[in-house]
Amino acid sequence: MDRLNENEFERNESNPSEMTENANTSDPTEFENIEGNSNAVDAIFGTVSNEYEKKNAQSKESEKKAEEAFAVINEQATTQSRGENRKKRNVKGFASTLAAGIIGSVLTLAVLPHTDYLKNLYSKEENQQVNTFEQSGNTASSVKPVTAQPTAASSNSVADTVEKISKAIVGIVNFQQQQNNFYENQNSTQSVESGSGSGVIFQKNKDTAYIVTNNHVVEGASKLEISLYDGEKTTAEVVGTDALTDLAVLKIDAKYVTSTADFGDSSTLRPGDQVYAIGNPLGLNLSRTVTQGIVSATNRSISVTTSAGNWDTNVIQTDAAINPGNSGGALINPQGQVIGINSLKISESGVEGLGFAIPSNDLIPIVNQLIKNGKIDRPYLGIGLADLDEVPQMYWQNLPSAVKKGVMVMNIDPSSASAKAGFQPKDIIVSMNGNAIANSSDLRKYLYSKVHTGDSIKFEVYRNGKLITLNAKLVNNSGA
Repeated sequence: MDRLNENEFERNESNPSEMTENANTSDPTEFENIEGNSNAVDAIFGTVSNEYEKKNAQSKESEKKAEEAFAVINEQATTQSRGENRKKRNVKGFASTLAAGIIGSVLTLAVLPHTDYLKNLYSKEENQQVNTFEQSGNTASSVKPVTAQPTAASSNSVADTVEKISKAIVGIVNFQQQQNNFYENQNSTQSVESGSGSGVIFQKNKDTAYIVTNNHVVEGASKLEISLYDGEKTTAEVVGTDALTDLAVLKIDAKYVTSTADFGDSSTLRPGDQVYAIGNPLGLNLSRTVTQGIVSATNRSISVTTSAGNWDTNVIQTDAAINPGNSGGALINPQGQVIGINSLKISESGVEGLGFAIPSNDLIPIVNQLIKNGKIDRPYLGIGLADLDEVPQMYWQNLPSAVKKGVMVMNIDPSSASAKAGFQPKDIIVSMNGNAIANSSDLRKYLYSKVHTGDSIKFEVYRNGKLITLNAKLVNNSGA
């Protein structure tokens, strides 16, 4: 938007005010020559369009009416006595001033709409508003908490929606150090590509942009290479990871980012809702592939084996095609909002259309905490576990025949809450605060979702075939 030149502004502004000022200060004796003055005004504006001339004609008609009115006043005034001459002159002066003001106003209203004065004035005000907004935006460099946006009706085509959000989808290549045995040089290592996946840019601040992806996409990496929408590449730094929920947050320089994605409200999803998966299946050669499907089910619980142990993950089930390399990519609704992060699929022989995504409402709190702390603050018990049904019965230690489910303690952190509570190897945990524990997944789920750091938990434990009670006060986790 062009800004108004200051000298031009003053020139446009001065014409109407000067005419009005001249009219207001005119001598009453010159009133009879007002028609001549109007002709002079017409001469000044003689180069304007026919519409100008029409407005000036209306002005002349107003002048004529004013002159006729003054003539009547003057004629009446002459019939008065000589003692009333002073009053007549006052009336005449007032009438001439009034008429001149009317003429000046008419001319101003007739001419002003056809000049650039108002247009330039509004342009200047708009520029000031834009500049004010830009200045305030430059100060917003702090990280904002991520929130889910309300789902609104979409007026765009699917192609428009996909094109817009694809600019926020990145490819991620995981490089890991590998020992180089060439010429039997045991001390030499090199960085080699060990896998690839996808990610979603969800926030951009002044200097930093943030990417959410799966933990298994970045786990063990010595270097992470990011491939952007325009083909440019850069490296990413890990902000924080959480193996249990299979989520990670990365950051890159904001100068590479032109677009970010918004999270939608996954709680509004219903089976049958249309969704689209965007990612890099089978590597960057097929980057930003879009597949279409529906929500097959919500609130599915899938048992996943992670580097931090087994975990029952709450997921969205979809039949949109998801393949290796799609991990960490976006599952979006027709409005272009991210309502899930594609994470896993069932790929057994004869199985089709069973893909799963972490719901946006589940991942948002994890993302915010990873940005804030670099890890998830969970209670730490400090014991290694094994599901009872995976342990040979010869190690069950005279466990009552009615007990078939539980968790066996395999090892203990000597400085942990479990050691202080008196746990021993081969103890079998069957309940926590009265809640039955069937396996290690149950224990972790209760520990990480039902209690908090500082809480005390009552454990029912079988030791040498006898049921005992142990009490442990939970402390902060140490990265578990």
